[in-house]
Amino acid sequence: MIKKLDSLIEQLVSQNPWSNVYGVARSLLAIGTIITLTLTDLNFLFRPSVGASDVPQCIGVGSYISIFCVLSNNLSLAKWISVGILLVVVTGWRPRITGLLHWWISFSFVNSATLIDGGDHVTAVLTLLIIPITLLDDRKWHWKNETSELETFWQKGKAIVATLTHKVIRFQVAVIYLHASLAKLKAVEWQNGTACYYWFTDPVFGHPKLLDWLITPIVQNAYSVSLLTWGVIAFEFILFVLLFSGKKVYSNFLIMGILFHFGIVLIHGLASFFFAMTAALILYLRPLEAPFNKLEIKKKGILVNTSN
Repeated sequence: MIKKLDSLIEQLVSQNPWSNVYGVARSLLAIGTIITLTLTDLNFLFRPSVGASDVPQCIGVGSYISIFCVLSNNLSLAKWISVGILLVVVTGWRPRITGLLHWWISFSFVNSATLIDGGDHVTAVLTLLIIPITLLDDRKWHWKNETSELETFWQKGKAIVATLTHKVIRFQVAVIYLHASLAKLKAVEWQNGTACYYWFTDPVFGHPKLLDWLITPIVQNAYSVSLLTWGVIAFEFILFVLLFSGKKVYSNFLIMGILFHFGIVLIHGLASFFFAMTAALILYLRPLEAPFNKLEIKKKGILVNTSN
């Protein structure tokens, strides 16, 4: 038992976890929220709804700490303070300071705004889970790759906490994809393979007219629309299964996952959701010890890291 514990600890401290991998993810999460706040009218983001006539929504702990509740009389000021903080996060400056602030803004928005999507919830959860990593990160910029060996007890302790936190984050992202795939099976339209037809042709959330030439033949063909519908379920479930796979396949599925969510942007226009899920995929499928350095295109156009 002691040997196994020593082996586990040695594995946890074998690599310095403070690379630009989680930094890239943090910046993408912040960009997604910035897009929502700057490109959407406040009257749409904060508007009365059924069961919630007061805006912004200030319930429970959110009524005390949400920036949109604290500054409820001046939502425009709250918006631009939030954008300013998020821009600092994007730059990567002092993650130890901006980590908590990032979560504060994400929490405030998802708890106080009316018009939110799944990406906003993902951002709020990930910025919360990532706090232990940011608090232990003493770098000035989260773009810097810390390559020094972990020698002292304090350095090794921090690395263990950061690595275990990252594993929790990976588990959370895997559960998101598991839920996304299994929840669809409850709907008859997903079961019979027609769901994508309805989503792609929806007058509000459907594909843009510019893509009629590509989308219409696919969704109006029984075989292709069924393959597309069931393919979405299968791909999301495969992304969950990657939690138990080896790292060799991560890079391929990371690219496929990003392309998958980019396709959702093209069809449904959910840009902020794309940034949130791309960040989630990076935290899930890009090892912290494999920083984004020199990338080159090799076989079949797959991006591989050449710095390690």
